[in-house]
Amino acid sequence: MSITVLDPGPLTAVQDAGRLGYAAQGYRTCGAADSYAYRLGNALVGNTPRAAVLECTLRGAALRFEQDTIFALTGAESPAALDGTPVPYYAPLLAKAGSTLQMGMAAAGLRSYLAVGGGIATPPVLGSRSTDIKCHIGGVEGRKLAKGDSLPTGPCDTAALWQTIAVRQLGRPLRDARIRTAPHPVRVQDTQTLPLLRAVAGPQDAAFTADGLRTFTHGVYTLTPNCDRMACKLAGPAIAMKNGADILSDGIAAGSVQISADGQPIVMLADHQTTGGYAKIATVISADLPALAQLRPGQAVAFDFVTPAQAVQAARQQAQILQQVAARL
Repeated sequence: MSITVLDPGPLTAVQDAGRLGYAAQGYRTCGAADSYAYRLGNALVGNTPRAAVLECTLRGAALRFEQDTIFALTGAESPAALDGTPVPYYAPLLAKAGSTLQMGMAAAGLRSYLAVGGGIATPPVLGSRSTDIKCHIGGVEGRKLAKGDSLPTGPCDTAALWQTIAVRQLGRPLRDARIRTAPHPVRVQDTQTLPLLRAVAGPQDAAFTADGLRTFTHGVYTLTPNCDRMACKLAGPAIAMKNGADILSDGIAAGSVQISADGQPIVMLADHQTTGGYAKIATVISADLPALAQLRPGQAVAFDFVTPAQAVQAARQQAQILQQVAARL
């Protein structure tokens, strides 16, 4: 069973929950940049939480399903059509063998996800199918998809799954915005409503002055063009340090907020390096990284400190929402 790539779009790649446990050997985690949209797609089609999907950036792909396939689209919404008929996001859908899915340009947001019953079944590398383009591993030959690629899919009893979806009337799109996108707070500042990225202080917060810490939580920061799956470089009021930004290199995690020598924050995303030599003022909590992963250059964010317990609670709230969606099947 397979899917044929007719048009890959500007950047479409296989991603899953990430390549975990190999940072000490220098391997990056990678995985879906918007972990919530990724997990929601898998929940809608009855997959296991770590099944591989396609992640499309800015514009989606054109694909042909070579056998009957159940699929769902999540994340940044774009015009999508199956054999020329518009189809919605956030719903399990049935594609018959030979059907073609065409995804367009995202109207808002940055990354869209296609989940299929059984998952994308490219060969795993170090326990993950995630594409690491810089290291050339995972996905399809460690690269973004190209026209003509054939993507294997995992086992799925499509007829039985679709029967369950039909009997339980689950084919309608999710309407609740609190389920469709990862819940996150906002800050209203002047005339702007900004995504508020909650962050746990440290591990080098002591390297910053009191004024610097206040600037971090009270300033408005804009995404620069220097943003990709590795990190988002932000621009805004400079964050003051006591003795400069350089430290002995130590571990980096998704959400780590490094402060560069010019006082500007850099937030690490899915393809982050394993170590870094800039002081880290904070770590954006996992529950809020999906919101950042969907922003485009020119959009703005704000930060606020939370406790580790609050970070855990936010992650649990998202997990509960996803479990409720998955439990329908």
